[in-house]
Amino acid sequence: MTEVLALGLPMEVPATALPPRVRIHEVGPRDGLQNEKETVPTDVKAQFVHRLAGAGLSTVEATSFVHPRWVPQLADAEELFPRLADIEGVALPVLVPNERGLDRAIALGARRIAVFGSATETFAARNLNRTIDESLAMFEPVVARAKDDKIHVRGYLSMCFGDPWEGKVPVHQVVRVAKRLMDLGCDELSLGDTIGVATPGHVLSLLAELNEEGVPTSAIGVHFHDTYGQALANTFAALEHGVTTIDASAGGLGGCPYAKSATGNLATEDLVWMLHGLGIETGVDLGRLTATSVWMAEQLGRPSPSRTVRALAGTASHKES
Repeated sequence: MTEVLALGLPMEVPATALPPRVRIHEVGPRDGLQNEKETVPTDVKAQFVHRLAGAGLSTVEATSFVHPRWVPQLADAEELFPRLADIEGVALPVLVPNERGLDRAIALGARRIAVFGSATETFAARNLNRTIDESLAMFEPVVARAKDDKIHVRGYLSMCFGDPWEGKVPVHQVVRVAKRLMDLGCDELSLGDTIGVATPGHVLSLLAELNEEGVPTSAIGVHFHDTYGQALANTFAALEHGVTTIDASAGGLGGCPYAKSATGNLATEDLVWMLHGLGIETGVDLGRLTATSVWMAEQLGRPSPSRTVRALAGTASHKES
């Protein structure tokens, strides 16, 4: 790891008209771990967040205040979040599904929250047990109360590029739901390629139509899964459009418990390698980030799927399950 990075690799060769800096929205501790079958100890989760913050990530999504029955892995949110109070200068957003979740988050001092909507009716029913309209109605008081309390709100929108039950998702359908989510008062919007079927042209088309409907690029983040190996290509397309917020998961952890065809998130290390090669600032120490993912892979008992982690650290650093 140190030998490669000490050689100044990747070599910086900037491309034209790309943002000079990108904010990585790290989702490993929440989205990355939520689908793990074996319960990850709270101490390990707390260390994970601390290590990610120490690697220079400015936003680390810490946990979720959903009912433990729906996501058992994150049932320790009340125990975990106070253990992160000593982390300074790092945003620690949490996912809240409803007003009860908001109450729990506020009670522990959370100042950044996220709500999670769907661009398709089938996934809304499976993930939230509601229609799209009903889910937006549920989010409305959550967002309103958060904004009254000056809490930053992110709106996740899943199934933006394809749905395992409905197939193709028309761009205008995604834009319609996205606009309604933003009209509730969300500060930013994360476009989710939940099953990893997006391609660059599709990404550019959706971003352009969102702009046409009044959603500024500055308020948009992208969340790609690498099911078909397209996550970095789609990220580059988003960068060309001017997007500066990219979601990623350390070590490529993650999936979606409600969409079986959803594989791992874009690995943060793979993203950082590309961004640094393009001369785009991230504030992330790639060596420390890789070491964190190697450590986390050891806790989980299996190698990291991130190609950059494997290349820098070597598969011998991981314990095979």
